[in-house]
Amino acid sequence: MFEFFSMSVTPDSASDQYELVVGLEVHAQLSTQSKSFSSDSAAFGGDPNVHISAVSLGHPGTLPFINKKMVEYAVKMGFACNCSINLHNTFARKNYFYADLPKGYQITQDHAPICLGGFVPVRLSDGTQKNIAIHHIHMEEDAGKSMHDQHHADSLIDLNRAGVPLIEIVSEPDIRSSEEAGQYLTEIRKLLRYLDICDGNMEEGSMRCDANISVRIKGETAYGNRCEVKNMNSIRNVQRAIEHEFERQVRVLESGGKIEQNTLNFNAETGETSVLRSKEMANDYRYFPEPDLQPLFLTNDYVEQIRKSLPALPNQLFAKYTVALELPAYDAAVITADKEIAFYFDELITHTTNYKAAANWTMGQVKSYLNENNLAISAFPVKPAKLAALIALVDSGKINNSLASQKLFPALLLEPDKSPEQLAKDLNLLISADSVDVKQFIEDALAKFPDKVIEYQKGKKGVLGLFMGEIMKSSKGRIDPQKTNQLLIKELESK
Repeated sequence: MFEFFSMSVTPDSASDQYELVVGLEVHAQLSTQSKSFSSDSAAFGGDPNVHISAVSLGHPGTLPFINKKMVEYAVKMGFACNCSINLHNTFARKNYFYADLPKGYQITQDHAPICLGGFVPVRLSDGTQKNIAIHHIHMEEDAGKSMHDQHHADSLIDLNRAGVPLIEIVSEPDIRSSEEAGQYLTEIRKLLRYLDICDGNMEEGSMRCDANISVRIKGETAYGNRCEVKNMNSIRNVQRAIEHEFERQVRVLESGGKIEQNTLNFNAETGETSVLRSKEMANDYRYFPEPDLQPLFLTNDYVEQIRKSLPALPNQLFAKYTVALELPAYDAAVITADKEIAFYFDELITHTTNYKAAANWTMGQVKSYLNENNLAISAFPVKPAKLAALIALVDSGKINNSLASQKLFPALLLEPDKSPEQLAKDLNLLISADSVDVKQFIEDALAKFPDKVIEYQKGKKGVLGLFMGEIMKSSKGRIDPQKTNQLLIKELESK
């Protein structure tokens, strides 16, 4: 029987005396073609138990061998997290007996993980930035998958996932709020996606998170007993579990109880935790060196080549956009949230110096089109150079922003090979350079609303909007609003 921890309100005065302490363990399933220590396919999906072999099942007489791509991807993530790269790597056997672990042990790294130290910067809602320290990143293989809802009486085992390469990113217990945890996981997922080493899909399990949660009286330096919460399939659920556990643990301590060091399950429907099993300690796993794998020695040249191959990462682009381009932090955060959007924008700004307009179009019309049509930016028909040409038309005063957005942009989506200026000509959208036409539009608007002219002359300046609306309607938007507004005021003042 599970022991469920239900939620009840902890008095604010009690909660205020305690500090939350959280460390996160993020497992990222690497996007390699084959498994960690065999040539079996690492593809997601497929019929149960088809991506297996005697090697991945650990049959007698078989030997594992290291996947080079797994090593490369682990080094990439180490650089992205500001880690030191360990050149002398060893592997270990972590022994535990679950039905979905066919060998009875997991090949992992223990004393000599591939990445050491490091940090991930996070930006919080109050505008501050905090570096969340990384303890280490290590390589290991995944277990299989137990399915408990496929049969009325038995659990079924799919071993396709067994042996798929993972990296585990282990933070220091640096996190002090659910917001920090959410931002940290968001940044980790962005890094994985920018590096193209993991799709970061928590719903499918390619990125998973375990949270080690404890509380202590504010000002204390010693850590309290921690509980590890597992089985969370979204960043929001990680945050909910942290918030629930903080309240629960404070409540237990305030009532004179003791926090038992257990592994907990999180129920996303109720928002509550329950005991899954007693928390394992390192000695429970009986680690010992993997006898079938030689130590892995990396050279400085190999590591340096990987470092030079890294793409621009989100924090580098954020700094570029806010400092060099002087964009607002909000714009930079929205653009860098998605790797493909950021790379599109990065090419766009090589064709225009109006960086704010480029950001507005990217965050506005471009993202709206992608969202409405459920498309990735790779399927977006308008190339950055063409969008920059549209922005240049607006900047030059040949078309106003409203017509560019409502008429020209949709036309460009349909005929992306045409130049925006030619499309604007074909659609008769270019602003009239003839001042006589503009003057006529103004006179017609004033003649249509003589009573409003009198109101303006009596000091009611708000009627300008009425006149401008009529002029825009008559001209079909083919005027420069700013210049026309100036001419309108001049005409009204002269009456």
